[in-house]
Amino acid sequence: MKLLHRPDLYAWSRFDEARNIDFHSVLWVREGGNVVIDPLPLSAHEQARLASLGGVRHLLITNSDHVRAARAVADATGARLYGPVAERDRFPIPCDAWLADGDEPVPGLTVHALSGSKTPGELAFVLERSTLITGDLIRAHAGGRLTLLPDAKLTDRAAALQSVKRLAALPEIDAVLVGDGWPVFRQGKAILTELVQELERAESE
Repeated sequence: MKLLHRPDLYAWSRFDEARNIDFHSVLWVREGGNVVIDPLPLSAHEQARLASLGGVRHLLITNSDHVRAARAVADATGARLYGPVAERDRFPIPCDAWLADGDEPVPGLTVHALSGSKTPGELAFVLERSTLITGDLIRAHAGGRLTLLPDAKLTDRAAALQSVKRLAALPEIDAVLVGDGWPVFRQGKAILTELVQELERAESE
């Protein structure tokens, strides 16, 4: 597991050859029980590291395409599973709780429900006001630059743009940890704003 921009945040990754990017999972080590977001399968080394850091109490899934190894990790650790409430009737695995916009599953972690992505009500999370953690809608295929899920996979591009605008308007975002691609560790709000401007230019052309 790789240490991220904070001493309590870690990630593990897998390279996806078809998309030529890394997929990531995030671990937040905290008093009161660790949080994992969108867990990929764990190697033996990663399992041991996770155990040494205190295991998992809360397992959050951003969308049904990011279930990944959630069931296996929950079964191995006893973690409580959380999914997006907008997918409750079609989610591929049972969850213990369902998250909606504005929820706070643990103190310091706020839920933002997004519109227009490939699944309804995709979730993003803001950790202690400054770290944005995304699933599919916002990604990064090149270092230092964010992008949007391809148009062919969006259900509503205008709604997706509004979701990105809402995240870009958050005043204190410094880091953006994407589920797919390169993370942004500094100046996240500025890079989100650049993404909004790029999308708006494309809309006007």
